[in-house]
Amino acid sequence: MRFGLFIPQGWRMDLVGIEPERQWAVMRDLATYADRSAWDSLWVYDHFHTVPLPTDQATHEAWTLMAAYAATTSRIKLGQMCTAMSYRNPVYLAKVAATTDIISGGRVQMGIGGGWYEHEWRAYGYGFPSAGVRLGRLDEGVQIMRDAWRDGKVSFGGKHYQVDGAIVEPRPLQDNGIPLWIAGGGEKVTLRIAAQYAQYTNFTPEPAAFAHKSEVLAGHCRDVGTDFDAIVRSANFTALVGTSEEDVQDRLQRVRDRMVGYVPEAVADAMIAGGSGPESATGTTEQIIERIAKVRDLGCEYAICYFPEAAYDRSGIELFEREVIPALS
Repeated sequence: MRFGLFIPQGWRMDLVGIEPERQWAVMRDLATYADRSAWDSLWVYDHFHTVPLPTDQATHEAWTLMAAYAATTSRIKLGQMCTAMSYRNPVYLAKVAATTDIISGGRVQMGIGGGWYEHEWRAYGYGFPSAGVRLGRLDEGVQIMRDAWRDGKVSFGGKHYQVDGAIVEPRPLQDNGIPLWIAGGGEKVTLRIAAQYAQYTNFTPEPAAFAHKSEVLAGHCRDVGTDFDAIVRSANFTALVGTSEEDVQDRLQRVRDRMVGYVPEAVADAMIAGGSGPESATGTTEQIIERIAKVRDLGCEYAICYFPEAAYDRSGIELFEREVIPALS
């Protein structure tokens, strides 16, 4: 397996208590640490408002961070999980991503999906179109980006997007353009789009559901004539790693205590419960290895890990690097 690391950016209330003028240094320093260690990639979320509730706490913008990390790291791949197609015109996004890829020396990944967080959609003036419209835009947008990166110029006449001779030069440095991670487990549309265009997919880490989504993806690959085995399947894991059960509980309590005061206690409790269930990477190293190995054995080749305490304490990340990554790589 290969492993990616989410860098805290505020979206999941993971920079609270850190003054805004210090937040970039915290994020940059963790990214440069990951660049020198065992991680294959670093990741950010493409969101504008915090979860589980919109608050006035920081949420730093994804593609601005991509460009910043491109300039401040040298080895690690750079991804978003995942860019919402409707938030940016697709040919403009292709241009932004190509420029960032050049800054990085050819390390950008394109995590892309239909988008779902209704509150921020409406707040930013995007409305909130039906799932069919959002996924239709995803389908067309992926085609536009692929053609722009391949040819340096793109025209497209679709239901949702029209492009007339848009020049996207210079093109990305990577052969065949920027790798596409098409995220989501929608079985009729999203996984079919993934079967047609993706080099990577990303869906649930729960073993039974992962196996089922894999079967659906394989069926779509057969239908559209693509190679299922050529698509890397990935999953995201919330990770809180301790040396003992007591250590794990202490870490969970500290994460909860930081959130209380910014969200109601019941909301903080729900966040903790959601990030420490049986499909998470929360526990002792032995427990985590066992859980991730179950999904690996079903064909998951890539785990992207989110550490809620990353901005405050790297010891869990370091423990994961020492014991979990070698056991599963």
